[in-house]
Amino acid sequence: MQTAAILGAAGRNGDAVARAFLKAGWRVKGIARGAKVSTLAPGVEPVMADAFDRGALIAACADADVIVHTLNPAYDDWTNTVMPLAENVLAAAQAAGATVMIPGNVYNYGYSIGVDTAEDAPVSGDTEKARLRIAMEALYERAAREKGIRTIVIRAGDFFGGKRPESWLDVMILKDLKKDKFTWPGPSWNTVHAFAYLPDLAETFVRVAEKRAETAPFATLHFRGHAITGEEMHTAAEKAVGRKLKRGGVSWSMLRAVGLFNPILREIVKMSYIWRVPHSLANGKLEALIGPEPHTPLDAALGEAIADLKLDGSRPAEKASAQTMAAA
Repeated sequence: MQTAAILGAAGRNGDAVARAFLKAGWRVKGIARGAKVSTLAPGVEPVMADAFDRGALIAACADADVIVHTLNPAYDDWTNTVMPLAENVLAAAQAAGATVMIPGNVYNYGYSIGVDTAEDAPVSGDTEKARLRIAMEALYERAAREKGIRTIVIRAGDFFGGKRPESWLDVMILKDLKKDKFTWPGPSWNTVHAFAYLPDLAETFVRVAEKRAETAPFATLHFRGHAITGEEMHTAAEKAVGRKLKRGGVSWSMLRAVGLFNPILREIVKMSYIWRVPHSLANGKLEALIGPEPHTPLDAALGEAIADLKLDGSRPAEKASAQTMAAA
């Protein structure tokens, strides 16, 4: 039995990935800090460790075949956290002889990102977060070349779904679903935006992990997920819940003003260009490795996410799920 160590297993991404590895028959160690270690998915072996403590992280990952780095540092403190965490993860992987897997994002391509962006598209440090992600991936690439530490980045769009909250779906898009309201963050309802349904992405991590020996020492793969407009997501959400939903928008100028006093919101506003620029990811390289990308139809994925997070107060989660299956 192979062992996967999930860093940040109590988080949104880590929880989904841990569940997928368990389902595939792997031994899964969930690494988390403090009380979070008691909230891990059933079947995950809890390991308490602070990823900022290099010695503790090395010990926690000692017998891992794969280390999945889903640690999500505070959004307003990437400058002080992204690179130290990356260095500690590399140290743990080198000590264990493990492959590192990382969920990447689209920030690396900056303002010039477009539709069907390929892995070899030029990166652009247009924002501080882009520069940090570019530097982090460059660090892993050097480690693969110079130290033989295999690393695989699976890049995806905005996450939604899974058992844990705090994605765009529950924080903004469907936060007022109980009031029959759908809120689209972008100024245009016809701009393509990349989304990743976490259970599908998590399954992809497992399938890539099982073929990791077939990748380059440092590999970047693109997960296409759902490349959709606000119109398409609104239609799918209505189908998922079986009723009409009023449309709403976001005042980014107001958020910008509030961000003067809220550091996290200020950082979110800095990255708001992603809602104005059409973009999606081309997944040909991924599918050449694992075959067809795992893909839950959008209305079904939304129905499952709504039920999992109990976003629809007008009906029980079981009824919402049944409605979704009937609509599909």
